This record gives sequence, C-alpha cells and structure tokens, in this order.
Amino acid sequence: MLRLTSDHFPVFVPFGVIGFYRYLWYLIRIAASLTYRPVPLPENPTYIAEEDVTIIVPTIDAGEEFKEAAHSWLVGKPKEILIITEEKMLGPLQDLANAVDPERIRVLTVPFANKRLQMSHGIKNVTTDIIVFADDDAIWPPTLLPYTLACFEDQKVGGVGTSQRVQPVGKRMTVWEVLAAFRLSIRNIEISSSTHIDGGLPCLSGRTAAYRTVILKDPEFLHGFTHDYWLGKYQLNSGDDKFLTRWMVSHGWSTYVQCCKEAELLSTMKPNWRFLKQVLRWTRNTWRSDLRSLFMERHVWTSHPYVAYTMVDKLFNPFTLLAGPFFVGYVVYKTTIPVDQGGYHLPWWNVIISYFVWLFATRTAKLLPHLWDRPQDVIHVPAFILFGYYFSIMKIYALLTLHEAIFASQTGWGTRAGIGDARAATAAADAGQTTGYTEKLPDTPSYTQNQYPSQPYSPQQQQQYYQQPAVEMQTGYAR
Repeated sequence: MLRLTSDHFPVFVPFGVIGFYRYLWYLIRIAASLTYRPVPLPENPTYIAEEDVTIIVPTIDAGEEFKEAAHSWLVGKPKEILIITEEKMLGPLQDLANAVDPERIRVLTVPFANKRLQMSHGIKNVTTDIIVFADDDAIWPPTLLPYTLACFEDQKVGGVGTSQRVQPVGKRMTVWEVLAAFRLSIRNIEISSSTHIDGGLPCLSGRTAAYRTVILKDPEFLHGFTHDYWLGKYQLNSGDDKFLTRWMVSHGWSTYVQCCKEAELLSTMKPNWRFLKQVLRWTRNTWRSDLRSLFMERHVWTSHPYVAYTMVDKLFNPFTLLAGPFFVGYVVYKTTIPVDQGGYHLPWWNVIISYFVWLFATRTAKLLPHLWDRPQDVIHVPAFILFGYYFSIMKIYALLTLHEAIFASQTGWGTRAGIGDARAATAAADAGQTTGYTEKLPDTPSYTQNQYPSQPYSPQQQQQYYQQPAVEMQTGYAR
C-alpha cells in the first residue's frame, strides 16, 4: 500500500501511492462525467424512427417480460421490429408478437440458437438506414429513439450507446440486483467520462445500441462477425457488442453514448447467484476484447488513447486491489513488534477497524451517484466491498481460463439454456444445410484487414448503397 500518512496518527489511514493514483483518476472521471453533455435533439432531424429504424432482437427464450419491453420500443414508432430466434421457438414467439403488434413485429428463424448468426440474419433482412440491437428485456423510455438518432446527425458517427439502470425482477431488489445496479452506476460514469475525454468507450453495450446499416451490411463485416475466433481456433458467439465496438474503431467510425434520463434504459439482471455466472462470462469477453484491442489490432492507441489507458489500467486493477489486504496484514504483523524494534505504534485492533471504516467510507463515496437515488441500498455497501475482492479473484481466474467457456460451447448466452455449438451453427449456415438458405448481398465496399477506410462512407456512398436491390433469400430460412 506504500502509505503516505504519518506513523504518529492516532488511527491507521490506509492511503498510499496506489490509493493516491486510484482516487486521482477517479476524480478526473467524475469531473469529465459532470462536464459531459448528451447530444440535443435537432430541430429538423435527418432520421425519423418511422422511416429509418429497424429494431433487431435476437432471443431464444423471451417470456412475458418481452411484452413490456416491446411495448416500450413501439412507443418510439420504429418502422419494424425483427425477432430472430431458433426454429423450434417460432410458435411461442409468434404468439408473443401477435399479442403485441403483428403488423410491426416479424419473427424470423435460424436453424440453431447462435446469437451472432441470429443478429447477422436480422441484418440481412433490414431495409432501413439505422439498426438498433436490443435485449428482449430492455425497457426504453419514450424518448430513447429520438435521442439516439440525434447522434447520427454527425455523419462520422457509426454507433451509439445509452446509459442503463437495473429493473428489479420482483417487488424489491435482491442483493445480487443491487450489486448489478452499483456496477451500472459506475459504468455510466466511466462511459460518459471517456466519451467526453476522447470520444471513445470500451464497449457499446449490447443491451441497446444503434448502428448505421451500411456498416453492418458490408460482406466483410458479416463474415468477420460470424467467423470470429480466439487464438485462431476457438469460435466466439458471445462478445458481439465488443466485436461491433472494435469494428467501429478499426474502420474509422466515431461512436457516442447518450448518458441522460431521456435515453436511459431499464434492464433486468439475474436476481440470484447466477448473476456471478453472468459476470464471469462478461469478464472473459472483456479480457479477450481488450487484449485484442491493445496488442493485436492496436487502433485504439491512436484513435482513443484515454480508452486505451483505461483498458491497461483494468489489466492491473485486480492485482492492485488484492495487494491492499496483504499490506494491511503486514502492518498488523508489525503491531506485534515493539516500536523501538521497528514495530508499528498502534494496536492491531485499531489498524483493522480503521481499515474497514476506510473501505466503507471510500466505497460509499464511489457509489454516491446511485445512493442519491436509492439511499436504502447503503446497507449493501459491505456486500459490494466483498464482491470487489471476489471480482478481482474472478478476473484473474477468467484470464487463466479464457478458452474454457468456448471449448465447452458456453460462449453463447452463457446463462441461458439451449445454446447450440457455434462451429456447427456457422458451418450449417455457410453450407446452407437444413434450410436450403441462399442469399445475395448488394455490392458494397469490402476491405481486407489492413485496408479499412480511414474515413466513414460519405452520404453519397450511403445513398448509392440503398439504391441497390434488396437482399434476396429463400423463405425456408426466413419465416
């Protein structure tokens, strides 16, 4: 901990070089977040939801919560909602769609449950300028779509994200849901600050994110998206939002995030211990994506240096956090040695109590943005402290086991049942097996890995693209 405080203090103050560094950057993030401003609504918008927006929802087990989410999407008046599921779920999801709005909601199917293939199949069926991906339980405020579309007035912006809050599954939040809410509150600060500082962010969250269709219909993107391998041999199915964000950076597109109440969605989290499985899957995805961004693709260093710094910082964060208890343990040991022999001047109980008070005070301060709205959650701060140490250990474990979930075919929706093998699903789609599926994509600019465009497509290129014939496919695949 390398304490900077005096040994003559009447209490133990665990504030040292590491702590000074951490809190300095935290204050910088807070200042940047407070300075950040969302993009305002234009007087004469270029994009109108009724004409320019298609919502794509890949799912395999949507239930009644889907109805509430779908009604919230429809308030924004999108042109169409595409539900992409596996063939065996067509009947139940068609019933859900019919119960909400059969005219504006279409249900399409793929042979196997595979999120990236479902998303790519939805992309191929889109005819609007903007695609919005949404989780089947994401509840939007009425103003989310217009505030998201406002960012696309800048023709360099290719992807837009939003801020998020937790929607409790029951009447009250469980401790697991509160932990998730704490994490989202911190994340909202991080993404708004990074957007303000250098215009980038580590990830456009897949819970809800909007993209220009012209980017996603590029055959180069569609192939890379559905043939994404870790270390060249483990095919990835989850981590789709990480891939999309990296694609924006590597292909010269800007991103933005609307952190404001008008664009803040509600999302459910696992209300039990299965939340930890979600976090483990997300952590593996983060490790894989950040390592790629920093050391393989490396575009982020020049495009968004602050984001690159935050990625590097997170690589070391679990080790520095776990170092704290070890340093405190060493101080406790020194309390057993006489002062004239190099021991510490305070009794052991003073050190331990002071340490726990410090932890509670500093973590509570870090969670003030959340506690301002929900002060009753202060009782869960001790659980958040314990979770922080558990999460640090989990991050190290995830780093050492990056291939395990992939090899076990768990790289789909890791907390949902019925996920198909990613390689088998992709092979079937490539070969057109089972469904007799064929497709013809319009000609679009295609780029190799080292020949991506330094600037986004111009408005003239986008107009030329949309004047080309629509996607053709056999009805055996799209139902």
